[in-house]
Amino acid sequence: MLFRVAALALLIAAASTVCAQEALNEALRLLDNRSTTLPENDLPSLEISAGDEGAKNQSAAVDIHPSVALQPASGTTMAQSAWLDLRQNAAASSARQTAPEWVTGVTMTPASEGNDVASKTVFRIQVTRPLGDYEVLFFRLFFDDKPDARPELVAWDESGSQILRSDKLGSGIELPSSDSAIIPMHGISTIDIEVPGDGKTVRGAYLDWMTSSDIVHPLNVEHRDLIPEPFSAMPPLHSSAEDTEKFGTITATLAAETIRIGPTIEEGAAFEFGMEAQPLLALLSFEVASPHIDAPPEIYVNGQDIGAVSLALPELADPGYRGETEPLLSQMRFRYTGWLRAQKIVPASALKTGTNSLVVLSGAGTSASAIRATQIQLKYLWDKSDYILKPVR
Repeated sequence: MLFRVAALALLIAAASTVCAQEALNEALRLLDNRSTTLPENDLPSLEISAGDEGAKNQSAAVDIHPSVALQPASGTTMAQSAWLDLRQNAAASSARQTAPEWVTGVTMTPASEGNDVASKTVFRIQVTRPLGDYEVLFFRLFFDDKPDARPELVAWDESGSQILRSDKLGSGIELPSSDSAIIPMHGISTIDIEVPGDGKTVRGAYLDWMTSSDIVHPLNVEHRDLIPEPFSAMPPLHSSAEDTEKFGTITATLAAETIRIGPTIEEGAAFEFGMEAQPLLALLSFEVASPHIDAPPEIYVNGQDIGAVSLALPELADPGYRGETEPLLSQMRFRYTGWLRAQKIVPASALKTGTNSLVVLSGAGTSASAIRATQIQLKYLWDKSDYILKPVR
């Protein structure tokens, strides 16, 4: 799952922690507050209110989906996470939701009618910082990642001035996906989700407050994201531009870019790599988008099927799990609507000196998927290798 992180000098100065300095420097860009103001809600909108106290500051709106009204969860002493269902369901098939008291309201302003290509649907989430040391908000958006409907996040202060705007989320892979941002909440009271078109590609949002702490980490290891994802998800996999060697192990990037894959050889992602000597062991790693968790991608090496990869799955409470059912089937299948780390041990017997071929397919009986940050590690003997010779019994 890709982190998109915010840049705000005030937060970096205040947090003074390694994780804050590394996390708040990439995707959300600071804008001139004087040049942009919060637009008025002058169109019919989906309103999700948080009781009378939270709703009294809302502008008048037509409630076109009354089943998604929110009720605050009272009696909590610490800031609870929020899951907001933003699907545009019919009222008859919808259920009421609950949200923490710090979510004061959610509205949807539909795109303007006509042939305006630039018209966008706006989901507006109004928040108030809870009591305590809560300065950073983790925001994860779930959506269908279409190239012509990539959403953006926009943050506003109480005066209606624009503070932050993200880059476009996702990568246009035509798959159910999710993307994350870490937002410094100094003065921010409203977060907009802007998406081209009717907004039906947006499915939901997960929000959780973050706290900071001092972090120590080894100096002589590759760069890793120091802020963990919720639900024990793995951090993004980084691809090196050059081959590296450490303790007899060579790491080589096969492809850093995103590649679509299908269930047949013709639709697979094909790679070739050369070796001067056959290794003792090899490990293939990559990230896969929106995989079926019961049918992970399969690997072929030099024409030999070596089996399916292992997926590093997050906790089942993660909202990224999405169920799928089909007629005449009683068992619900699940896919993870995000990016997951995938790994496969490649036996030395499947490799050879010289040029090797490798093909990655989506799981049998599954639809298309995509992979990125594909790399392979080759393990060789070195002068401090640890091994034992077991006697014959």
